[in-house]
Amino acid sequence: MTVLDDDMRRVVADAKLSFVATVRPDGAPNLSPKGSVSVYDDEHLAFMDMASPGTVENLRHDPRVEVNSIDFFRRRGYRFRGTAEILPPGGPVHTWLADWLLAANGPGYPFHHAVLIHVDEVHPILSPAYTFGGATEEALVPEWKARYNAE
Repeated sequence: MTVLDDDMRRVVADAKLSFVATVRPDGAPNLSPKGSVSVYDDEHLAFMDMASPGTVENLRHDPRVEVNSIDFFRRRGYRFRGTAEILPPGGPVHTWLADWLLAANGPGYPFHHAVLIHVDEVHPILSPAYTFGGATEEALVPEWKARYNAE
């Protein structure tokens, strides 16, 4: 059983944009940014299909999925691998995501399917600044906020 810990939850929440990799029916890779990826519980990530017909179709053919969530300022994140389930409107996951998205973005976005991902593997992603440069998170955050002109 893979458990999504507090740091993983924080990175997913702080990333604001995660990248979901699926496999097309012809075997080619597909990568799609998703702004709704959230930790649903200790073993699942979820995202809303707002404008993702290709991603959903790919998952219907092959439910294997990988999600990369990176905190750009901390220069680290996680690679989550698992199996996706496409859920229709009206269920608890869809309602939970729709409520969260309405609170975050307001009305105006379509909410088609919810995608629930059972996470089977988690691997950390670290910038070479950590592994080769000996950098610390405390040093990298202000440096990268300055590069992005963010406060």
